[in-house]
Amino acid sequence: DPRVLALAAQVTESREQDIPILLLKLKEILNNASLGCEESKKIKQDIYDYNLTRYCMLVLRQDHSRLHGDWATTAQLAEILSHCCVGLEVKEDPEEFYQKFLPSAIDNLLVLGRRLQARFIRAIKDGEKRDFLRWFQTVTDAICWLFGGHIQLAACVLQNDHFLQLLVTDDVETAIIMMSVLHSVLQVNSSVLLQVDEETLNSVLDELVYKLLSTTNPVIGSAATKLILLVAKFCKQLVNLLTARYKGLKELLSKQWTGKGFDRDLSQLLDLLYLEQSDGKGEMQRKHQAACIIQAMWRGFQTRKRLKKLPQAVTALQRSFRAKREQELQHLKKQKEDEALKQQMQLQRQRAMRLFHEQQLALLEIIHPSQVNKYMEEMEGKSALTIQRFWRGYRARRNFHQQRQSLKEHKAAVIIQRAACKFLEKRRRRRPLSPWKDPKGLTDEQRLALQQKVDDYIKLHPASQMSEEMSKELHMQAQEKLAQFLLRSRLDKRAEQRRETLLAQVNTDVELLMNAPGLAEITEKDLDVFMSRSIPVATKARQSHNTMLKYTRCPWWKKLGDEFMEDDVIPDDALNAELGTVFIGGKK
Repeated sequence: DPRVLALAAQVTESREQDIPILLLKLKEILNNASLGCEESKKIKQDIYDYNLTRYCMLVLRQDHSRLHGDWATTAQLAEILSHCCVGLEVKEDPEEFYQKFLPSAIDNLLVLGRRLQARFIRAIKDGEKRDFLRWFQTVTDAICWLFGGHIQLAACVLQNDHFLQLLVTDDVETAIIMMSVLHSVLQVNSSVLLQVDEETLNSVLDELVYKLLSTTNPVIGSAATKLILLVAKFCKQLVNLLTARYKGLKELLSKQWTGKGFDRDLSQLLDLLYLEQSDGKGEMQRKHQAACIIQAMWRGFQTRKRLKKLPQAVTALQRSFRAKREQELQHLKKQKEDEALKQQMQLQRQRAMRLFHEQQLALLEIIHPSQVNKYMEEMEGKSALTIQRFWRGYRARRNFHQQRQSLKEHKAAVIIQRAACKFLEKRRRRRPLSPWKDPKGLTDEQRLALQQKVDDYIKLHPASQMSEEMSKELHMQAQEKLAQFLLRSRLDKRAEQRRETLLAQVNTDVELLMNAPGLAEITEKDLDVFMSRSIPVATKARQSHNTMLKYTRCPWWKKLGDEFMEDDVIPDDALNAELGTVFIGGKK
């Protein structure tokens, strides 16, 4: 169409602020063509091909206060955009048009509706309110016209967050318009409620029920009732959702909205809700009867099972009663013994005090009067020392008990650390060697340079010449010195072993002499120990053997620190404790 071509050229060459005024000419072009004819389809196709519809959609996103004609121009462009998209059949790249362009157009129109709604609510003058409401009505009509021509957009409208925000409003006039849009959506595509997600469906129903609950306006109540009736007529599943989610909906409708001018729709909705409730009651009765039968069978089974186990239960009850009675008797007996012991200790304390006072009086009678003060001072000093000794003992025991837990924790930490260190050291030793990597080969240039360095070093440091006879003589001298060193080291080793043996024997004899009884108490059996050299060694060997057996039979928790040691390995400390005086005497 030449008009579309000329308009596209003007839009391309014009400034950004003049584009909205030029796009308004599309309305005249569309009005000249009859609706639904081939000429209209061709014009819409040309408008889409020359991206004029995209220009319209871009203008909707701009700041409308800067446009010529302000919000009126934007509302007319929204109407033009919806008329250009309805009846348009895109043959080239239809996925781009249906999957991206149309949802984006719906989103922009809803955003524009939100802005107009906010301006309408904030407006103070009546003239401004009428203008914003008229423009808001124009935008919503454009939305209805758009999803009326493309049914698949109904689900896109419901799932859009801007639509839910437009619906959730306390303003009466805009709320009525948005509920009419929702009514149009349900009339165009009645299955759209099953296509949206559960959260969106619950949000729409919550808002409708809230409007019934929060207002007394009959227009709002009529629109909300018609919408809920339309939802209930469509699917029985949604009726179940209404009765289950909103328990007091029937009472609210019957009490608050009866006689408000829409009783016909209200009675139909109540009939559907009560019918669903009656069906639900019959189903609940059947389920209740089945549950009663199951419970009766289960109680009978439990009773029979309990009767079979009754003799065992009686025996167990008697046993527990006798045990409890025996425990109580032992507790009473223990209390009586404690009381008797307390009384006995009190009597002994009183007798001791009486005896002490009698001794004091007797001593005072014996002692000369001039020595009484001195004696009393000595007794006070002794008493003070006794009290201090007992107090220090008590304080030391208390401190020891307080530090016992910390000492135990410190010892446990040391054991764990030692075990961890041994484990890490063992794992480090077992770590496999890294695989051998062949050295990189030398190039010819590197090989020549290295050979040149070797030749230069040989020239600077010539090797000394040695004859074959001198080499043999030097070899013989080295062999003689090695033989002398080995012979001397063998003799020194034997002498060291003899010294250690004699030192161990001396330590053993010293220990026997230290532990020997006095001459007045000695017997012939004790003399045999000193007369025979094998008896002390056998005694110490038996003690070391017992020590090794005791270590191997220790519980696991005493050998916790040695869990990472090799098997059959005994700590040196355990062996040194018993074997030191025999084999390595003198070191401890």
